[in-house]
Amino acid sequence: TMGNWLVNHWFSAAVIAAWLGINIFLFTYYFLFFDRDERYFYTRAILGSALAWARASAKCLNFNSMLILLPVCRNLLSFLRGTCSCCRRTLRKQLDHNLTFHKLVAYALALLTAVHTIAHLFNLERYNQSQQATDSSLPAVLSKMHLQGSNKWLNPIHSNETTVEYVAFTTIPGLTGVIITLALILMVTSSTEFIRRNYFEVFWYTHHLFLVYFAGLVIHGIAGLVRGQTEQSMAEVHPHRCAEYLPQRDQNCTHDCCKDPEFGSIPAESWKWVLAPIILYVFERILRVWRAQQKVVVTKVVMHPARVLELQMQKKGFRMEVGQYIFVNCPAISSLEWHPFTLTSAPEEDFFSIHVRVAGDWTERLIDTFQLETPRIEVDGPFGTASEDVFQYEVAMLVGAGIGVTPFASILKSIWYKFQQSDQNLKTKKIYFYWLCRDTGAFAWFNDLLASLEQKMAESGKADFLTYRLFLTGWDTSIANNVALHFDTATDTVTGLRQKTIFGRPMWNMEFAAVAAAHPRSVVGVFLCGPGALAKSLQKSCHQHSSLDPRKVKFYFNKENF
Repeated sequence: TMGNWLVNHWFSAAVIAAWLGINIFLFTYYFLFFDRDERYFYTRAILGSALAWARASAKCLNFNSMLILLPVCRNLLSFLRGTCSCCRRTLRKQLDHNLTFHKLVAYALALLTAVHTIAHLFNLERYNQSQQATDSSLPAVLSKMHLQGSNKWLNPIHSNETTVEYVAFTTIPGLTGVIITLALILMVTSSTEFIRRNYFEVFWYTHHLFLVYFAGLVIHGIAGLVRGQTEQSMAEVHPHRCAEYLPQRDQNCTHDCCKDPEFGSIPAESWKWVLAPIILYVFERILRVWRAQQKVVVTKVVMHPARVLELQMQKKGFRMEVGQYIFVNCPAISSLEWHPFTLTSAPEEDFFSIHVRVAGDWTERLIDTFQLETPRIEVDGPFGTASEDVFQYEVAMLVGAGIGVTPFASILKSIWYKFQQSDQNLKTKKIYFYWLCRDTGAFAWFNDLLASLEQKMAESGKADFLTYRLFLTGWDTSIANNVALHFDTATDTVTGLRQKTIFGRPMWNMEFAAVAAAHPRSVVGVFLCGPGALAKSLQKSCHQHSSLDPRKVKFYFNKENF
């Protein structure tokens, strides 16, 4: 299965390997540099190896801070996706892993921040001990150098009363370090799956602390508290030659090591790393604001059962592909919050639509507002995800869980239009559609589409083009009794469709084996919009049922990412 995973995800694997490799290289290179370079001989005399730990982790923090914004530049990703439309689909598909990479970089930032902070706590403790030492050891002598002149100091602590807490909250590096660490902790903890799904507002607002993070990062190194010996001073009093004389010099010194060593700060360089991504992200946000200003007309509002709201809209110059999504803002509820919704309309229709169910405060207020009036809506997008590729596969398996059926509403409608127009570009020969749902009410809005599709396929002699199965995963005894009564009717009791509803969950091994047997030489695209646990089992089935022989059946897995 590892071989199959690498075939499907070689690009992702290459990106992660390159990213890990650069991190390891930066850390190792700068660790050895600060651990061995002679300019930091005296600095190491006070700090020991904690200097190298702090500086190496700082370099990696800069590198990852440079990367963190790139995966969330949605317009940039859409542009890249467009420019590589002639590339292999595996390459385009990898752009959908943008949020996975964003999270990976964020976890690396959290880990490196911990290393950097712990190393600096050791450094502060050692600076403090050296300042308070009364003997004539090298660290103690170096800590008194500030008495010799303005650029002679090496130890930033010049007073015996200073505590680690005092430095942390009164110096620029200390204070900005505390602030950006708190910002990072809040951003990481508030972006867990649970909070994003149930309290999107908490996640949304907390994530805007990234502004504090980047501002703090740029300022963090300005004070230059960690110092090294200057080049000129190295030439005059090289530590290899002169370090041993430093603790025991007297007033009447005559040899060539009498001069005090001089020290200079390491220049702040975080800004060099993050400037380009920040400028790119600023352009991204300006583009989003400009796109959002364009007028959106809500042409139709439909309230479906189970509190599902359908909005049909029009916007000048709006062009979509199947399975794309938009970000929606309703200023009457909140001018700052933007929420992602998959488009449920087909590109062939003269409007675009979304279906909204209650999932948190914002969606509930949106549904309530639309029941009273039609507020102003702002739209940003559309943005591309994997479902655009569905027509590139001869055989497609579509799996939607609950409201996750939305991208497939768009696909199935589009296929219906392509059939009506006998489109020559339609490579798809067969579609298997699986919808898993907890309660019957949620099927209602989708029924009309499936019923009309069923009818159209039958009329055009293509009834076998679409095989679909509806799985009801949360059913009670009243439904069961109703089903038992009407078991021999031509249409389904739950949905009124010709294909029966299946109670319980799909046996994926059996489903995949059946598809593999029916299409022994095809490339099968598996598309999911649903929870992570389902993604894992589908991915596993894709690997298990793909043949190693390149001429035989292959399953490619695609998941929607928001």
